[in-house]
Amino acid sequence: MAREVSTGMQMPDQLFFEDFAIGQRFDFGRRTVTDAHFAMFAAISGDNHPIHYDDTYAAGTRFGRRVAHGLLLVAMTAMGAAEISHRLNDSMVAFVEQSTRFINPVFVGDSVTVRAEVAELVPKSKVGLMRLAIWMLNQRGETVLEGTQSYLLRQGERRPDGAS
Repeated sequence: MAREVSTGMQMPDQLFFEDFAIGQRFDFGRRTVTDAHFAMFAAISGDNHPIHYDDTYAAGTRFGRRVAHGLLLVAMTAMGAAEISHRLNDSMVAFVEQSTRFINPVFVGDSVTVRAEVAELVPKSKVGLMRLAIWMLNQRGETVLEGTQSYLLRQGERRPDGAS
């Protein structure tokens, strides 16, 4: 069974390196950043700086209120956070590189949308390197984060028998 992506192209359910094209775009959906996200991230990372948790402290900073952890936002841009990740079960080899630039702050209660665009495709032996341009927008349409991520994907000869 094939599905359509934002380029209007029909794509098979499981995607491999050669199924992607430069300029192809994917939306990761919209998420609202909550206190629970802050708390879970602090529990995992150990980052408990008061700018993320203390209203009084944060009020005296240049942001004027509590701001999301930068790495929490980066985590929300991971391919695994996107619906398309389920279509990479048979081809994903590794997440190999990322870079991020923070443009604007994200606060508790902000809703963010992540978008990705295929920026580069580099075929290699049995796998290919797919570089994505990534950006995150807040509910006002302002870019809050931009960067790149690179993934190694299997090429089609590794498809299970009968898969399209």
